[in-house]
Amino acid sequence: MRSESRKGYWLYLIPGALLLTVIIIVPLAWNVYLSFTRYRGIKPPTWIGLDNWKELFQDADFWASFQHSIAMVVAMVILPTAIGLFLASLLFDLVGRRFNGKIMGLLRAVYYLPQILPIAIAAIVVGWILRPEDGALNDLLKAFGLGGLQHNWLGSPDTALLSIAAVLVWIQIGYPVVVFMSALQRIDPQLYEAAELDGANWFQRFRAITLAGIRPEIFVVVLTCTVAALKVFGPVYALTRGGPGSSTIVPSYYSYTEFFTAQRVGYGATIATALTVVVLAVAIFFVRAQFRLADQEEQ
Repeated sequence: MRSESRKGYWLYLIPGALLLTVIIIVPLAWNVYLSFTRYRGIKPPTWIGLDNWKELFQDADFWASFQHSIAMVVAMVILPTAIGLFLASLLFDLVGRRFNGKIMGLLRAVYYLPQILPIAIAAIVVGWILRPEDGALNDLLKAFGLGGLQHNWLGSPDTALLSIAAVLVWIQIGYPVVVFMSALQRIDPQLYEAAELDGANWFQRFRAITLAGIRPEIFVVVLTCTVAALKVFGPVYALTRGGPGSSTIVPSYYSYTEFFTAQRVGYGATIATALTVVVLAVAIFFVRAQFRLADQEEQ
């Protein structure tokens, strides 16, 4: 009876499997096929073998887009994770003790608010702040006697990428704060009390207890944020459209322009496929590193 009842469970997996096939597997297979073709979206695809891939490895814009992705990783992974760890520990260890839970919950919601803000709305606000003529940032610099620092922040190649990176730090920082604060709730408070009685300061408690206790969540945050950074599209599209020139172009936006602007669907599919391979490699690396670290701790 038990084996028969277990067979019934597979029926509940059919809808999800169908959706996965239609939404993920079939488009992915079609995209990989198009990467070996010349296709402009009208006539049937023409098989050209590895020509698109040969062009890709010689494409300076493609390699530049991946270099810009490094800035996206710094802005969406390294800085938000480090700042999120500090803020979550500060809120949980200091604010949570001195104030009630409502204050801590309010601060957590404030930090997370940019995550739920539509990117189009965020782009309007940021565009108003960074406008070269009458933007809030330039007006503020002028008011403080720093008019010499006024700049066309999004329209200049030397500051456009940094401006987008700063916006992404602001948008992304709430995600690790919320995840880490939830993780901190499962750490035994007696560990902190014992360390405090032994004379450990806040940083020593943070290093010995907090980091060790929420290590799985740190892996999750770093992995998900890295994947998001590699395939970031919305902020670049909304703020600079890859410009000025190609100073802020990233792989996902480059693929988009090849698809819909240049109408080189085959080459755009090649860029998207290469990005998919990189994302899969990063995900496999992080998952294996997490399992390897867990095995070492069990031993």
